[in-house]
Amino acid sequence: MRPPVCLLVLALALANSSKASEAKKDQAATTPWSIELRSRYYLNSHTSYEFGNPFPPNQTPLSRLEFPLDSLWEGLEIRRSFRRVSLGFEALRNGTQEARGVMKDSDWDDDAQPSTKTVYSESQCRAIPGWIIRGDLDLKVADWIGMPSWLDARPVMGFRWQRFSLLTHDGTQYDLTPQAVTPITPLPGDGILFEQTFRQYFLGMRTACDLGRLVRVRPMRLLVQADWAYVDGNNEDRHLWRAGNRMTYEKTSGSARHASVGLEVDLTKRLRLGIDVDHLRTETTGTHRLVNDLFQIDFGFDNGVKVWSEQMSLTGSVGYKF
Repeated sequence: MRPPVCLLVLALALANSSKASEAKKDQAATTPWSIELRSRYYLNSHTSYEFGNPFPPNQTPLSRLEFPLDSLWEGLEIRRSFRRVSLGFEALRNGTQEARGVMKDSDWDDDAQPSTKTVYSESQCRAIPGWIIRGDLDLKVADWIGMPSWLDARPVMGFRWQRFSLLTHDGTQYDLTPQAVTPITPLPGDGILFEQTFRQYFLGMRTACDLGRLVRVRPMRLLVQADWAYVDGNNEDRHLWRAGNRMTYEKTSGSARHASVGLEVDLTKRLRLGIDVDHLRTETTGTHRLVNDLFQIDFGFDNGVKVWSEQMSLTGSVGYKF
């Protein structure tokens, strides 16, 4: 990870940095708690999965589903600061709303031409209330390694838990084969009920650069974080149009890469505003299981099973120290 720009301007540190640092310590000691109200919007984001054919010719993929995640989430973060360590907890929830974009469902089910897409559909997608939860712990080490007082570097570790619930509806299916009798088929009503859970155990670094020393308007900080996570994932997919109780399950594991950049401005000694841009990419592989009680089907395989998610978000916050 390339260091923030503020690391390149160490020569601009002022001579009274020690005095300012002590003042900040005194203030932190009297206001160890903070609470932030947060509003997060996901844009150009999706979560997707695919699997291959477990039988010859074993084409990969056999089916791919891509769900939009562009929606609004709201919640709060609570943080307790100590002299060296801070502990944080964040919880966000979305409401029932239409996700921006469409769900895309593609199939490659012609065994004679396994690389040719045969069926494609697009559907509207409704977000069902879900949760994003994060807990973290960081440790102040900047003074141990000789960094200036206006640059706070902290190793961070924690846990992220995401649950996305989505319902497709009112779609259109296209038969892409040359011999198609009905090339376009409407799909009215509800189509697929999808639920996905990610558990992420992350480790990384966060920094806070005091920009108030460079821009003498009001106290403000540049916040940067980058981390890597081990990921466990679970999918549940029910095709409501299919006969019987037809369910598919994916159980996967892999990794995630996460980075965020934000700006925080103090309005008063206790009240602050913040904004940040956040990017998270998860990639996992594992097993696929198909169950249909009507036809007594229950089998699983691992050929071409992949689950991935690309999440870009913009978050605004209002914080209060006490």
